[in-house]
Amino acid sequence: MVQRQLPKIPELLELMQFKKPELDGTKRRLESALTISDLRTIAKRRTPKAAFDYTDGAAEGELSLSRARQAFEDIEFHPDILRPAEHVDTSVEILGGPSALPFGIAPTGFTRLMQTEGEIAGAGAAAAAGIPFTLSTLGTTSIENVRAANPHGRNWFQLYVMRDREISYGLVRRAADAGFDTLMFTVDTPIAGARLRDKRNGFSIPPQLTVGTIVNAIPRPWWWIDFLTTPKLEFASLTTTGGTVGELLNAAMDPTISYDDLAVIREMWPGKIVVKGVQNVDDSKRLVDLGVDGIVLSNHGGRQLDRAPIPFHLLPQVVREVGKDATVMIDTGIMNGADIVASVALGAKFTLIGRAYLYGLMAGGRRGVDRTIAILRSEIERTMTLLGVSSLAELEPRHVTQLQRLVPVAAPAARRSPTRVKA
Repeated sequence: MVQRQLPKIPELLELMQFKKPELDGTKRRLESALTISDLRTIAKRRTPKAAFDYTDGAAEGELSLSRARQAFEDIEFHPDILRPAEHVDTSVEILGGPSALPFGIAPTGFTRLMQTEGEIAGAGAAAAAGIPFTLSTLGTTSIENVRAANPHGRNWFQLYVMRDREISYGLVRRAADAGFDTLMFTVDTPIAGARLRDKRNGFSIPPQLTVGTIVNAIPRPWWWIDFLTTPKLEFASLTTTGGTVGELLNAAMDPTISYDDLAVIREMWPGKIVVKGVQNVDDSKRLVDLGVDGIVLSNHGGRQLDRAPIPFHLLPQVVREVGKDATVMIDTGIMNGADIVASVALGAKFTLIGRAYLYGLMAGGRRGVDRTIAILRSEIERTMTLLGVSSLAELEPRHVTQLQRLVPVAAPAARRSPTRVKA
């Protein structure tokens, strides 16, 4: 028989420890976010639909993005047992400098439309975490102001080649003068992809008020208050705006971009140069032969050519071909620290996060970006510990198996002409 007794008040008080209420709403929201997906949920609740969908969406049927994320889910880890990894080292040397973590913040356009702190929040959070920050040509903060927000950290600049080449050349000079150490030459945007969410939402720069946007804004007054009471958007390159994102891109970008442009920029740029938007092995080899310092396997987050190759699937073969001669990096679809660990295990020297950073920004400004980095850091450290590795250098292809859903179909044999029989 179980022995029964009357409850003792001191023992009850020990069990009934009430949590102190958190009066800071932003802190309370961010502490409740345990994953990047949680941050996305908060961001969607707090951001007008057009701005959120610009971040969250991709091109056409959004197949490239969904496939990229599925590829990271379709992995199997192979941990080593009885390999103590009590303390893990997540630092890496990348493109001639240090990073405390194996990821940096990717270039994102129109960032202050997501949340008014924009690139300043991203650069400041990157500085605090000891990781690189990349400013987009279509960023909404100037090169010089990003430098001021991250004066002692790693600043990278992402370059689009514009129709007016002098605009691009001027940006290269400004970034060099501001001490940016790496240039990310982007090659996958000769024209804008068909971003259908933006068209359906009527998303434009600057935002246009419609009945729909007003109705959507009613439960999100804080976003509009921030937008209307902060300085006018400043673009890193564009001097005039007006129209949809696709129209702005098509007006600025040049479909004639070529290897000749890469040669000109390479000659101008004093630091490291990386080509972003590489999507096959042959291009990787040619770029390395031309002397670039690194490549980023990327399909632009699925925002350009839908059904484009999956960067994570390309990674092992590209690393085998050029990994000894150049820095291979990867983006697109990264939503968990385990995705980053798997990428490093398969040979990537570094990764870039775009949407994950913006979800944090929309969820809570600078503190939200800090939370994004903290979540990913925790997931990286936990995954490494469970795999039994103490440093990124210990990660090897044997730690990861890519499970395949999309297996290429063999090309059909050439059709043979019927044999003619002589009479």
